[in-house]
Amino acid sequence: MVDARAIAERLRYVAIEGCIGVGKTTLTRLLATAFHGRTVLEVVEENPFLPDFYRDKAAHAFKIQVFFLLSRFKQQEQLVQENLFQKNTVADYLFDKDRIFAELTLSASELALYHSVFAALIRQVRVPDVVIYLQAPTDLVLERIRRRGRSFEVDMDRNYLEELAAAYNRFFAAYPESPGGAPTLIVDTEHLNFPERDGDLELILDALSTFPREGERRRVVRSPSHDTPRLL
Repeated sequence: MVDARAIAERLRYVAIEGCIGVGKTTLTRLLATAFHGRTVLEVVEENPFLPDFYRDKAAHAFKIQVFFLLSRFKQQEQLVQENLFQKNTVADYLFDKDRIFAELTLSASELALYHSVFAALIRQVRVPDVVIYLQAPTDLVLERIRRRGRSFEVDMDRNYLEELAAAYNRFFAAYPESPGGAPTLIVDTEHLNFPERDGDLELILDALSTFPREGERRRVVRSPSHDTPRLL
């Protein structure tokens, strides 16, 4: 049994990332419980522009992007001001990832304005001790989205999800070594079920127990037969 509290003492701030529907919030809550820490959850359903965005992305992309950027920054600012990082914190988003969505949906002129705002804010945001990047095939992501039943995600476009997943992969290919980047643990969740199999959460804890070194990137996979997980 991995000593989760020992990990929590060393990794005070863990951010979990991945495409829509990949299981970020589920793992965030489970890790925070194991660490006896707090969760920081992204404000999603409170964004008033989401339903309009999924109906017409071009018309509403800038509004939704600015709302998310500022709401995430407000959360991060509060954590720093109240010195809440003294206790272990697990977040279901990485502040830097906002650029992934912006570059995918905004026009050139909108993106230029967005980048000027983002650059001013990112300097005030704490870098996580480690980032856990979750991946899953598109069919599985679509099934998870269907099961959670958010009304504005009912007609989620498959092509958009595939473009988003590709954008995430490009971002994290460079992220650990980029300025302000953090060590990244990449987890293939296709054959993992954190809520129903305790051993799958133990797999993540085991990987974190010897991770990370500065700028390191590591991958965790499990085969369909649920044999011994591999750390690559």
